[in-house]
Amino acid sequence: RAGHRVTVYERVPAPAAIGAGLVLQPTGLWALARLDPAVHAEVAAAGAPITALRCETPRRRTLVDVSYAEVAPGLCGLGIHRGVLFRAPFRAVRAPLRRGAHTPPLAADGPRHALTTPDGERHGPHDLVIVADGARSSLRDDTQRALHTRITEYAWGALWFVAPDPDGVLGTRLHQIADGTRRLLGLLPTGQDPDGARVGSIFWSIRGDRVDAWRAAGLAPWKADVVRYAPWTAPLLTSIERPEQLIYTSYRHVSMPRWHLPGVVYLGDAAHAMSPQLGQGANLALFDAMVLADCLADVRPDAPPPLAALARYSAQRLRHLRYYQRMTRLLTPLFQSDGSRVLGALRDLSMALACKIGPLRRMMVTTVLGIKRGVLRRSLPLGPLYDPPRLLP
Repeated sequence: RAGHRVTVYERVPAPAAIGAGLVLQPTGLWALARLDPAVHAEVAAAGAPITALRCETPRRRTLVDVSYAEVAPGLCGLGIHRGVLFRAPFRAVRAPLRRGAHTPPLAADGPRHALTTPDGERHGPHDLVIVADGARSSLRDDTQRALHTRITEYAWGALWFVAPDPDGVLGTRLHQIADGTRRLLGLLPTGQDPDGARVGSIFWSIRGDRVDAWRAAGLAPWKADVVRYAPWTAPLLTSIERPEQLIYTSYRHVSMPRWHLPGVVYLGDAAHAMSPQLGQGANLALFDAMVLADCLADVRPDAPPPLAALARYSAQRLRHLRYYQRMTRLLTPLFQSDGSRVLGALRDLSMALACKIGPLRRMMVTTVLGIKRGVLRRSLPLGPLYDPPRLLP
Protein backbone atom coordinates (compact mmCIF):
# COMPACT_ATOMS: atom_id res chain seq x y z
CA ARG A 1 0.00 0.00 0.00
CA ALA A 2 2.98 2.33 0.52
CA GLY A 3 3.93 1.95 -3.14
CA HIS A 4 7.03 -0.24 -2.76
CA ARG A 5 7.63 -3.06 -5.22
CA VAL A 6 7.54 -6.20 -3.06
CA THR A 7 8.09 -9.88 -3.78
CA VAL A 8 7.18 -12.53 -1.21
CA TYR A 9 9.23 -15.73 -1.22
CA GLU A 10 7.33 -18.64 0.31
CA ARG A 11 9.01 -21.95 1.04
CA VAL A 12 6.03 -24.30 0.64
CA PRO A 13 4.40 -24.73 -2.79
CA ALA A 14 0.87 -24.42 -1.42
CA PRO A 15 0.59 -22.21 1.67
CA ALA A 16 -2.11 -23.70 3.87
CA ALA A 17 -3.83 -23.16 7.19
CA ILE A 18 -2.07 -25.42 9.71
CA GLY A 19 -1.17 -25.43 13.38
CA ALA A 20 -2.69 -25.32 16.84
CA GLY A 21 -4.04 -22.41 18.83
CA LEU A 22 -2.40 -19.30 20.22
CA VAL A 23 -3.44 -16.21 22.15
CA LEU A 24 -3.53 -12.81 20.52
CA GLN A 25 -2.94 -10.37 23.33
CA PRO A 26 -4.11 -6.73 23.25
CA THR A 27 -0.71 -5.79 21.79
CA GLY A 28 -1.06 -8.24 18.90
CA LEU A 29 -4.64 -7.18 18.25
CA TRP A 30 -3.66 -3.53 18.25
CA ALA A 31 -0.83 -4.17 15.79
CA LEU A 32 -3.12 -6.23 13.55
CA ALA A 33 -5.70 -3.43 13.48
CA ARG A 34 -3.01 -0.88 12.66
CA LEU A 35 -1.63 -3.01 9.84
CA ASP A 36 -5.01 -3.86 8.30
CA PRO A 37 -8.41 -3.19 9.94
CA ALA A 38 -10.17 -5.65 7.62
CA VAL A 39 -7.79 -8.45 8.57
CA HIS A 40 -8.26 -7.59 12.25
CA ALA A 41 -12.04 -7.79 11.86
CA GLU A 42 -11.84 -11.20 10.16
CA VAL A 43 -9.54 -12.61 12.83
CA ALA A 44 -11.59 -11.16 15.70
CA ALA A 45 -14.78 -12.68 14.32
CA ALA A 46 -13.22 -16.17 14.26
CA GLY A 47 -11.52 -16.07 17.67
CA ALA A 48 -12.61 -16.87 21.21
CA PRO A 49 -12.37 -14.10 23.83
CA ILE A 50 -9.90 -14.88 26.63
CA THR A 51 -10.71 -13.05 29.84
CA ALA A 52 -8.30 -14.68 32.30
CA LEU A 53 -5.29 -16.91 32.81
CA ARG A 54 -5.33 -19.62 35.47
CA CYS A 55 -2.52 -21.98 36.41
CA GLU A 56 -2.97 -24.50 39.22
CA THR A 57 -1.56 -27.71 40.63
CA PRO A 58 -3.30 -31.11 40.26
CA ARG A 59 -4.69 -30.55 43.77
CA ARG A 60 -6.31 -27.31 42.58
CA ARG A 61 -3.90 -25.09 44.45
CA THR A 62 -3.87 -21.77 42.59
CA LEU A 63 -0.50 -20.63 41.24
CA VAL A 64 -1.69 -17.85 38.93
CA ASP A 65 -5.21 -16.50 38.52
CA VAL A 66 -5.27 -13.14 36.78
CA SER A 67 -7.96 -11.34 34.83
CA TYR A 68 -7.52 -8.87 31.97
CA ALA A 69 -10.20 -6.70 33.59
CA GLU A 70 -7.78 -5.99 36.45
CA VAL A 71 -5.92 -3.69 34.06
CA ALA A 72 -8.88 -2.16 32.20
CA PRO A 73 -12.59 -3.03 31.99
CA GLY A 74 -13.47 -4.95 28.86
CA LEU A 75 -9.86 -5.75 27.98
CA CYS A 76 -9.25 -9.32 26.79
CA GLY A 77 -7.14 -11.56 24.63
CA LEU A 78 -8.27 -13.72 21.75
CA GLY A 79 -7.79 -17.48 21.38
CA ILE A 80 -7.24 -18.10 17.68
CA HIS A 81 -6.39 -21.01 15.39
CA ARG A 82 -3.02 -20.48 13.73
CA GLY A 83 -4.58 -21.35 10.41
CA VAL A 84 -7.09 -18.52 10.73
CA LEU A 85 -4.36 -16.06 11.70
CA PHE A 86 -2.37 -17.20 8.66
CA ARG A 87 -5.26 -17.15 6.21
CA ALA A 88 -6.57 -13.65 6.87
CA PRO A 89 -3.37 -11.67 6.14
CA PHE A 90 -2.39 -14.09 3.38
CA ARG A 91 -5.56 -13.18 1.50
CA ALA A 92 -4.67 -9.51 1.84
CA VAL A 93 -1.20 -9.87 0.29
CA ARG A 94 -1.10 -7.94 -2.99
CA ALA A 95 2.57 -8.58 -3.77
CA PRO A 96 3.81 -11.17 -6.28
CA LEU A 97 4.29 -14.49 -4.52
CA ARG A 98 6.98 -17.01 -5.45
CA ARG A 99 5.74 -20.30 -4.08
CA GLY A 100 7.74 -23.42 -3.46
CA ALA A 101 11.13 -21.72 -3.51
CA HIS A 102 13.63 -23.49 -1.28
CA THR A 103 14.86 -21.03 1.28
CA PRO A 104 17.76 -19.44 -0.59
CA PRO A 105 21.01 -18.05 0.79
CA LEU A 106 21.57 -14.31 0.96
CA ALA A 107 24.32 -12.91 -1.26
CA ALA A 108 25.54 -9.34 -0.77
CA ASP A 109 25.63 -7.23 -3.93
CA GLY A 110 27.00 -3.98 -2.56
CA PRO A 111 24.39 -2.55 -0.18
CA ARG A 112 21.72 -4.76 -1.74
CA HIS A 113 21.12 -8.51 -1.41
CA ALA A 114 20.19 -11.18 -3.91
CA LEU A 115 18.66 -14.57 -3.19
CA THR A 116 19.93 -17.60 -5.05
CA THR A 117 18.01 -20.88 -4.92
CA PRO A 118 19.80 -24.24 -4.68
CA ASP A 119 19.20 -24.81 -8.40
CA GLY A 120 21.06 -21.59 -9.22
CA GLU A 121 18.11 -19.30 -9.95
CA ARG A 122 18.93 -15.76 -8.84
CA HIS A 123 16.39 -13.26 -7.50
CA GLY A 124 17.13 -9.61 -6.94
CA PRO A 125 19.19 -7.83 -5.87
CA HIS A 126 16.73 -6.19 -3.50
CA ASP A 127 16.99 -2.88 -1.66
CA LEU A 128 15.71 -4.59 1.48
CA VAL A 129 15.25 -8.23 2.47
CA ILE A 130 12.83 -8.81 5.35
CA VAL A 131 13.68 -12.17 6.92
CA ALA A 132 10.63 -13.78 8.53
CA ASP A 133 11.14 -17.50 7.95
CA GLY A 134 10.68 -18.66 11.52
CA ALA A 135 12.67 -19.98 14.46
CA ARG A 136 14.70 -22.33 12.26
CA SER A 137 15.48 -19.65 9.71
CA SER A 138 18.17 -20.58 7.22
CA LEU A 139 18.31 -17.02 5.89
CA ARG A 140 19.33 -15.94 9.37
CA ASP A 141 22.07 -18.55 9.32
CA ASP A 142 23.69 -16.68 6.41
CA THR A 143 24.25 -13.65 8.64
CA GLN A 144 24.60 -15.40 11.99
CA ARG A 145 28.27 -14.52 12.42
CA ALA A 146 27.81 -10.87 11.43
CA LEU A 147 25.04 -10.47 13.98
CA HIS A 148 26.64 -12.60 16.72
CA THR A 149 23.45 -14.62 16.91
CA ARG A 150 23.13 -17.12 19.76
CA ILE A 151 20.79 -20.10 19.40
CA THR A 152 19.84 -22.45 22.25
CA GLU A 153 17.80 -25.62 21.76
CA TYR A 154 15.40 -26.55 24.53
CA ALA A 155 15.25 -30.21 25.53
CA TRP A 156 11.55 -29.83 26.21
CA GLY A 157 8.69 -29.11 23.84
CA ALA A 158 5.01 -29.91 23.62
CA LEU A 159 2.52 -32.23 21.99
CA TRP A 160 -0.55 -30.39 20.71
CA PHE A 161 -3.93 -31.20 19.29
CA VAL A 162 -6.88 -29.13 18.08
CA ALA A 163 -10.09 -30.79 19.26
CA PRO A 164 -13.72 -30.10 18.38
CA ASP A 165 -15.34 -28.15 21.20
CA PRO A 166 -18.92 -27.49 20.03
CA ASP A 167 -20.19 -26.98 23.58
CA GLY A 168 -17.43 -24.59 24.61
CA VAL A 169 -16.29 -26.63 27.60
CA LEU A 170 -13.00 -24.69 27.70
CA GLY A 171 -14.83 -21.47 28.57
CA THR A 172 -13.09 -18.10 28.23
CA ARG A 173 -9.75 -18.61 29.95
CA LEU A 174 -6.36 -20.09 29.23
CA HIS A 175 -6.03 -22.90 31.76
CA GLN A 176 -2.79 -24.64 32.76
CA ILE A 177 -2.18 -27.43 35.26
CA ALA A 178 1.41 -27.83 36.42
CA ASP A 179 2.55 -31.00 38.18
CA GLY A 180 6.10 -30.29 39.25
CA THR A 181 8.34 -29.21 36.38
CA ARG A 182 7.93 -32.36 34.27
CA ARG A 183 4.20 -32.29 33.55
CA LEU A 184 2.23 -29.37 32.20
CA LEU A 185 -1.23 -29.48 30.62
CA GLY A 186 -2.48 -26.45 28.69
CA LEU A 187 -6.07 -25.84 27.56
CA LEU A 188 -6.97 -22.97 25.25
CA PRO A 189 -10.34 -22.00 23.74
CA THR A 190 -9.45 -21.45 20.10
CA GLY A 191 -12.55 -20.07 18.41
CA GLN A 192 -13.22 -21.37 14.91
CA ASP A 193 -10.93 -23.48 12.78
CA PRO A 194 -10.49 -22.53 9.09
CA ASP A 195 -13.62 -24.56 8.26
CA GLY A 196 -15.72 -22.66 10.80
CA ALA A 197 -16.02 -25.40 13.47
CA ARG A 198 -15.65 -24.44 17.13
CA VAL A 199 -12.43 -25.89 18.53
CA GLY A 200 -10.07 -25.88 21.49
CA SER A 201 -6.35 -26.61 21.78
CA ILE A 202 -4.67 -29.10 24.09
CA PHE A 203 -0.96 -28.86 24.89
CA TRP A 204 1.10 -31.45 26.78
CA SER A 205 4.66 -30.79 27.92
CA ILE A 206 7.21 -33.48 27.06
CA ARG A 207 10.95 -33.91 26.51
CA GLY A 208 11.83 -34.30 22.87
CA ASP A 209 13.72 -37.55 23.45
CA ARG A 210 10.67 -39.12 25.11
CA VAL A 211 8.15 -38.59 22.32
CA ASP A 212 8.74 -41.98 20.68
CA ALA A 213 8.28 -43.80 23.99
CA TRP A 214 5.12 -41.80 24.65
CA ARG A 215 3.69 -42.83 21.27
CA ALA A 216 4.66 -46.47 21.81
CA ALA A 217 2.78 -46.54 25.12
CA GLY A 218 -0.52 -45.74 23.40
CA LEU A 219 -3.12 -43.15 24.28
CA ALA A 220 -4.78 -44.80 27.27
CA PRO A 221 -2.24 -43.80 29.97
CA TRP A 222 -2.04 -40.25 28.68
CA LYS A 223 -5.80 -39.79 28.42
CA ALA A 224 -6.15 -41.08 31.98
CA ASP A 225 -3.65 -38.44 33.16
CA VAL A 226 -5.43 -35.63 31.31
CA VAL A 227 -8.85 -36.59 32.69
CA ARG A 228 -7.37 -36.85 36.18
CA TYR A 229 -5.97 -33.33 35.88
CA ALA A 230 -9.00 -31.83 34.07
CA PRO A 231 -12.13 -34.06 34.11
CA TRP A 232 -14.10 -31.62 31.96
CA THR A 233 -11.81 -32.34 28.99
CA ALA A 234 -13.12 -35.90 28.52
CA PRO A 235 -15.43 -34.91 25.59
CA LEU A 236 -12.49 -33.30 23.78
CA LEU A 237 -10.35 -36.44 24.04
CA THR A 238 -12.81 -38.66 22.17
CA SER A 239 -11.63 -37.24 18.83
CA ILE A 240 -8.04 -38.39 19.51
CA GLU A 241 -7.77 -41.97 18.25
CA ARG A 242 -4.05 -42.34 17.44
CA PRO A 243 -0.90 -41.00 19.12
CA GLU A 244 0.22 -39.63 15.75
CA GLN A 245 -2.63 -37.11 15.84
CA LEU A 246 -0.72 -35.16 18.48
CA ILE A 247 2.01 -33.12 16.81
CA TYR A 248 5.30 -32.51 18.59
CA THR A 249 6.78 -29.02 18.54
CA SER A 250 10.27 -28.25 19.81
CA TYR A 251 11.49 -24.89 21.10
CA ARG A 252 14.61 -22.82 20.58
CA HIS A 253 15.84 -19.51 21.93
CA VAL A 254 17.32 -17.05 19.41
CA SER A 255 19.16 -13.97 20.64
CA MET A 256 20.57 -11.12 18.52
CA PRO A 257 22.20 -7.87 19.69
CA ARG A 258 20.17 -6.05 17.03
CA TRP A 259 17.74 -7.04 14.30
CA HIS A 260 19.18 -5.41 11.20
CA LEU A 261 22.15 -5.23 8.89
CA PRO A 262 22.52 -2.93 5.88
CA GLY A 263 19.77 -4.04 3.52
CA VAL A 264 18.46 -6.81 5.81
CA VAL A 265 15.98 -6.77 8.69
CA TYR A 266 14.64 -9.60 10.87
CA LEU A 267 11.27 -9.99 12.53
CA GLY A 268 9.22 -12.61 14.36
CA ASP A 269 10.71 -15.93 15.41
CA ALA A 270 13.57 -15.54 12.92
CA ALA A 271 14.69 -12.59 15.05
CA HIS A 272 13.82 -13.59 18.60
CA ALA A 273 12.38 -17.09 18.94
CA MET A 274 11.68 -18.17 22.51
CA SER A 275 9.81 -20.78 24.47
CA PRO A 276 6.04 -20.14 24.25
CA GLN A 277 5.78 -20.13 28.05
CA LEU A 278 4.44 -16.56 28.05
CA GLY A 279 2.53 -17.03 24.79
CA GLN A 280 3.91 -13.87 23.15
CA GLY A 281 5.43 -15.14 19.90
CA ALA A 282 2.74 -14.11 17.41
CA ASN A 283 2.10 -10.86 19.27
CA LEU A 284 5.75 -9.82 19.20
CA ALA A 285 5.93 -10.67 15.49
CA LEU A 286 2.88 -8.54 14.70
CA PHE A 287 4.32 -5.70 16.77
CA ASP A 288 7.60 -6.05 14.85
CA ALA A 289 5.72 -5.66 11.58
CA MET A 290 3.84 -2.60 12.82
CA VAL A 291 6.99 -0.88 14.08
CA LEU A 292 8.92 -1.73 10.91
CA ALA A 293 6.12 -0.29 8.78
CA ASP A 294 6.26 2.92 10.83
CA CYS A 295 10.04 3.13 10.51
CA LEU A 296 9.81 2.76 6.72
CA ALA A 297 6.86 5.14 6.36
CA ASP A 298 9.01 8.03 5.13
CA VAL A 299 11.05 5.98 2.66
CA ARG A 300 10.23 6.87 -0.94
CA PRO A 301 9.03 3.92 -3.05
CA ASP A 302 11.87 4.49 -5.55
CA ALA A 303 14.63 4.66 -2.91
CA PRO A 304 16.38 2.04 -0.74
CA PRO A 305 15.64 2.35 2.98
CA PRO A 306 18.43 4.21 4.78
CA LEU A 307 20.33 2.33 7.44
CA ALA A 308 19.03 4.84 9.99
CA ALA A 309 15.46 3.61 9.42
CA LEU A 310 16.48 0.00 10.12
CA ALA A 311 18.51 1.08 13.16
CA ARG A 312 15.43 2.91 14.43
CA TYR A 313 13.45 -0.34 14.14
CA SER A 314 16.04 -2.22 16.24
CA ALA A 315 16.15 0.57 18.81
CA GLN A 316 12.38 0.78 19.17
CA ARG A 317 12.03 -2.98 19.61
CA LEU A 318 14.96 -3.39 22.01
CA ARG A 319 13.43 -3.06 25.48
CA HIS A 320 10.15 -4.80 24.65
CA LEU A 321 11.86 -7.84 23.14
CA ARG A 322 14.66 -8.03 25.72
CA TYR A 323 12.15 -8.09 28.56
CA TYR A 324 10.14 -11.00 27.13
CA GLN A 325 13.20 -12.99 26.13
CA ARG A 326 14.66 -12.69 29.63
CA MET A 327 11.41 -13.45 31.40
CA THR A 328 10.79 -16.46 29.17
CA ARG A 329 14.25 -17.89 29.85
CA LEU A 330 13.68 -17.38 33.57
CA LEU A 331 10.24 -18.99 33.68
CA THR A 332 10.65 -21.92 31.28
CA PRO A 333 12.76 -24.15 33.62
CA LEU A 334 10.16 -23.60 36.35
CA PHE A 335 7.48 -25.21 34.18
CA GLN A 336 9.34 -27.44 31.70
CA SER A 337 12.56 -29.02 32.87
CA ASP A 338 14.14 -32.00 34.58
CA GLY A 339 14.25 -29.99 37.80
CA SER A 340 13.61 -31.62 41.12
CA ARG A 341 10.39 -31.55 43.10
CA VAL A 342 12.06 -28.83 45.17
CA LEU A 343 12.19 -26.53 42.14
CA GLY A 344 8.50 -27.12 41.46
CA ALA A 345 7.63 -26.49 45.12
CA LEU A 346 9.59 -23.21 45.13
CA ARG A 347 7.74 -22.14 41.98
CA ASP A 348 4.37 -22.99 43.51
CA LEU A 349 5.14 -21.03 46.67
CA SER A 350 6.65 -17.97 44.99
CA MET A 351 3.91 -17.59 42.39
CA ALA A 352 1.13 -18.04 44.90
CA LEU A 353 2.70 -15.30 47.04
CA ALA A 354 3.29 -12.99 44.06
CA CYS A 355 -0.40 -13.14 43.18
CA LYS A 356 -1.19 -11.71 46.63
CA ILE A 357 1.29 -8.81 46.51
CA GLY A 358 -0.18 -5.87 44.62
CA PRO A 359 2.82 -4.63 42.57
CA LEU A 360 3.94 -8.16 41.70
CA ARG A 361 0.42 -9.14 40.69
CA ARG A 362 0.18 -6.06 38.48
CA MET A 363 3.50 -7.01 36.90
CA MET A 364 2.21 -10.52 36.20
CA VAL A 365 -0.96 -9.22 34.54
CA THR A 366 0.79 -6.63 32.38
CA THR A 367 3.40 -9.22 31.37
CA VAL A 368 0.64 -11.55 30.19
CA LEU A 369 -0.93 -8.67 28.24
CA GLY A 370 2.34 -8.20 26.35
CA ILE A 371 2.81 -4.55 27.28
CA LYS A 372 5.84 -4.72 29.61
CA ARG A 373 9.14 -3.15 28.53
CA GLY A 374 11.18 -3.87 31.65
CA VAL A 375 10.79 -4.69 35.32
CA LEU A 376 10.98 -1.04 36.41
CA ARG A 377 10.10 0.65 33.11
CA ARG A 378 6.74 2.01 32.10
CA SER A 379 4.54 -0.34 30.13
CA LEU A 380 3.22 0.36 26.66
CA PRO A 381 0.31 2.81 26.95
CA LEU A 382 -3.07 1.15 27.25
CA GLY A 383 -4.95 3.88 25.44
CA PRO A 384 -4.12 2.76 21.88
CA LEU A 385 -5.11 -0.81 22.75
CA TYR A 386 -8.69 0.38 22.75
CA ASP A 387 -8.49 1.65 19.17
CA PRO A 388 -9.64 -1.69 17.70
CA PRO A 389 -13.27 -2.59 18.39
CA ARG A 390 -13.63 -4.25 21.76
CA LEU A 391 -14.24 -7.97 21.61
CA LEU A 392 -16.47 -8.00 24.67
CA PRO A 393 -19.36 -5.73 25.63
